[in-house]
Amino acid sequence: MAGEFHEGCVLVGAPVQSGTDRLGCDMGPSAYRAAGLGQAIRDLGIAVEDAGTVAPTPFAVRPHPNPAVHHLAETAGWTLALTEAAYRHSEAARPIFLGGDHSLSAGTVAGMSLRARAEGRPLFLLWLDAHADLHTLDTTTSGNLHGVPLAYLTGRPGFAGYFPPLDAGLDPARICMIGLRSVDPAERALLAGSGTRVHDMRDIDETGIVAPLRDFLGEVAAADGLLHVSLDVDFLDPGIAPGVGTTVPGGATFREAHLIMELLHDSGLVRSLDLVELNPFLDERGRTALLMADLAASLFGRRILDRPTRSF
Repeated sequence: MAGEFHEGCVLVGAPVQSGTDRLGCDMGPSAYRAAGLGQAIRDLGIAVEDAGTVAPTPFAVRPHPNPAVHHLAETAGWTLALTEAAYRHSEAARPIFLGGDHSLSAGTVAGMSLRARAEGRPLFLLWLDAHADLHTLDTTTSGNLHGVPLAYLTGRPGFAGYFPPLDAGLDPARICMIGLRSVDPAERALLAGSGTRVHDMRDIDETGIVAPLRDFLGEVAAADGLLHVSLDVDFLDPGIAPGVGTTVPGGATFREAHLIMELLHDSGLVRSLDLVELNPFLDERGRTALLMADLAASLFGRRILDRPTRSF
């Protein structure tokens, strides 16, 4: 029946490059497809549709007074297009957005917020990233707009007239950040008192990943919420995931990352997924793309005993 949600997945290419000043992220969707992400999920008995690639919607903006900001109109156009795509594709399936830099989440999360509102449920966000991406257009010094999506989504000031109007914002108290290890002073100030759950890598070193993640998932379940997961390559340690332009030492290990995905699958709460910041130009023979595809497969139900052995 049209409009009836089912347990299938839909792959949505989002070759967003405008949020960073380093070329290569626009090749991410092709790399995920070449890594066999779709087939890995089909092998789990899940129907997978490939919806192709989104294109940005023309969006005119005036120049921003912060001279560092670049590719503003293009990023706003991607946000508008991905908001629509996320809302549309999430009606009947679970979308997986193949990025593309992390500015794409301004659109995917905005679209999922609209979907949650349409279903009368709250949206929760699990942010797996080395960075908070909580700069505003005024506070960013790099001008790279992959550092602003959470400020936009949580209604921070300064986006009006530069980004699409936010029809359904995200409550900061419904965000859980895991893996942080590079946060700027302006972002720390915004996090203070926001209600956002923040678990940096020291927290994970001291307490492990299971307890904080289960606490958050329990909150999502108690609220009958929709859960969107945004997985940045730089959440992972660069020793296992070199294909990213924003490497920060000390990231999640192979097993920590897979355990998170397995716990997410067990929860049955995940409605949508971003895979972002893969830069195939910086990768080693597809190593990072393969790992990210494997992590997605774990999220959708691949068990340890099902994992194939590869020769490199």
